[in-house]
Amino acid sequence: MLNVILLIGGLALILLGANGLTDGAAAVAKRFKISDLVIGLTIVACGTSAPELVISTMSALSGSADMAIGNVVGSNIFNVLAIIGVTALVLPIKVGEGMLSKEIPLVILSSLVLAFCANDVLLDGGSTNAISRIDGLILLCFFLIFLRYTFAIARNGGEEAEGEKIKEMPMWKSVLFILGGLAGLIYGGQLFVDGASGVASSLGVSESIIGLTIVAGGTSLPELATSVTAALKKNSGIAVGNVIGSNLFNIFFVLGCSSTISPLPLGGITNLDLMVMVGSTILFWLVGWFFKKRTITRVEGALMVACYVAYTVYLIAQQ
Repeated sequence: MLNVILLIGGLALILLGANGLTDGAAAVAKRFKISDLVIGLTIVACGTSAPELVISTMSALSGSADMAIGNVVGSNIFNVLAIIGVTALVLPIKVGEGMLSKEIPLVILSSLVLAFCANDVLLDGGSTNAISRIDGLILLCFFLIFLRYTFAIARNGGEEAEGEKIKEMPMWKSVLFILGGLAGLIYGGQLFVDGASGVASSLGVSESIIGLTIVAGGTSLPELATSVTAALKKNSGIAVGNVIGSNLFNIFFVLGCSSTISPLPLGGITNLDLMVMVGSTILFWLVGWFFKKRTITRVEGALMVACYVAYTVYLIAQQ
C-alpha cells in the first residue's frame, strides 16, 4: 500500500512540477520578448516530456535501467496507439500533408535509430544489448538536428502557432513557479521511482514491465490531456503535433541524456518491445495516408486502442 501511495504521490508532484516549471519559464521567456511560437517549440514541448525525463534520469542514476528505457519505449507506444487512438475516438483527426510527409517519418526514423543503437548483440556481436554513452551522444546530436529543423519551419512560416497564449506573471511569481516546479519534479521523481520499484517487487513482475505499462502511462498523462482537449477544440494540429514532438523528445533528448549519464543495458526490454514501438509509428503513418486520406477515423482509432490493449495483455501474460 505504501508503494502505491509513493507511486501516486510522486506522479502528482511530477505533473504539478512540470506544469509549474513550464508556466514559470514561459512567463520569463515572454518577458524577454521571445515569441509564443518559439516558447511553444522549446519550453512547452520540453515541459510535456519533463515527467519522462525525470523518471528516466532518476532510474538511470539509481541503476534501474529497465525502468529508464521501458519508460521511454512504453511512453512512445502509449502516445501513438492509446493517445492518438482515444483522441480519434473522441473526434476524427485531420492530419496535415506536411506531418505525413515530414514529421511522422521523423518519428519512424527516431524509433529505428533507437532499435539499431540498442541491438549490440545482433549488429556488433557484443555480449549484451545496451544504450551506451556514445549512443546517448548520437541521440543528442539527432535532437539538435530536430531543433534546428523545427526552428527553420518556424522562421519560414511553415507552421502557425496554435493554442493558448502564454500566461504573463510577475518576475517573483515566475521564479517561484520555476523553483517549485523543479523541486516537485526532483522529489516527485524519486518517490515515483521508489514506488514503482516497490510495486514491481510486491507484484513479482519485472521493472521492465512496470516501466512499459504503469510508468509509461502515468508519465504520458500530460500528452493525453493535451491531445484530447485539442481535439475537442478542433485543433488537430496540436492533437497530433503534441504526440509527434513528445516521441521525438523522448528518444532523442530523454534517452540521450539518461544514457549519457549512465549506460543503459536493455535487460528485460526485448526486440519485440522495440518492434512494437516501430510498428506503432508505421501504423500511425499508414492510417493517416490511406483509407480515409489524411484523416484518422474513429474506426482506425479503435484499431489503434485495440492494438495497445493486445500488447499490454501480452506483456502481462508473459509474466
